[in-house]
Amino acid sequence: MAGWEGRRRLSPRQSSFRTIALLTLIPVAALLGLLLWSFIALTVRLPPPAAKPKKLVIHTTPAPPPPPRGRIVLILDDVGFDHQPLSEAMRIDPNINFSVLPNAQHAEQFANFLHAHGFEVLCHLPMEPDRFPAVSPGPGAVLTSMSDVQIAKTTRASLRAVPYASGVNNHMGSRATADRRVMESVLGALPAGMYFIDSRTTGTSVAEAVAREMRVRTAARNVFLDDVETDVAVRRQLQQLAHDAEEHGVAVGIGHMYPSTIRVLLADVPELRREGFRFTRASEAVR
Repeated sequence: MAGWEGRRRLSPRQSSFRTIALLTLIPVAALLGLLLWSFIALTVRLPPPAAKPKKLVIHTTPAPPPPPRGRIVLILDDVGFDHQPLSEAMRIDPNINFSVLPNAQHAEQFANFLHAHGFEVLCHLPMEPDRFPAVSPGPGAVLTSMSDVQIAKTTRASLRAVPYASGVNNHMGSRATADRRVMESVLGALPAGMYFIDSRTTGTSVAEAVAREMRVRTAARNVFLDDVETDVAVRRQLQQLAHDAEEHGVAVGIGHMYPSTIRVLLADVPELRREGFRFTRASEAVR
């Protein structure tokens, strides 16, 4: 024990001085460490973080549209009655044309509705057929027995019954459209800019020829779609219409609000579009 007791003991004052010295050196060492790290960071550049690999983008060229093969004007006649598949017909194509009978019970209502949904509306003007009065076009028809003034008055009344009508095509009219005087009176009663499409219910019609003489924009029907109301017959006529459009550049087809007609058009019109046929408004086809 003599050795242990013989070691030198520090006085309380010396012990306090050493403690203060150690406490003073700690912040100094920390400051020196910080300065050293800052120096290293400024002089030694760390490599930048690796960039994320870019996604491989493959640019594909869309398939070119099919070459244009012709324009088709589709007109659905006799619009304005109960139980007609109007909503289905409106899905065929945005450029389909609806011809409203002025003597139909819902003529004004349907014309307003179709116009509000962006469709082109025609007035389906009732005109005298060959077998009149055994075959009747209904009330308000243009008759060959009328005077020029009466014809003009009757025509204007029909136009007022179909709001927003851009043009006219004849309902029946095989006798009236073959009469030059009658057609001059009808065409003369049309407002400026309104067109006339000859439904060609007879091979002796002069409607298109007179319209051209009077500088009324016009065209004539190429194909009736549904003289026979079966899917097979309508499909065959639609193919004929497409053939005429390809051959002549534009063709006019007229059908009716029959279930078979609407059914075939809904099924086949998209395919015709894919093949390069364009459906157009009647106002864009008349000249």
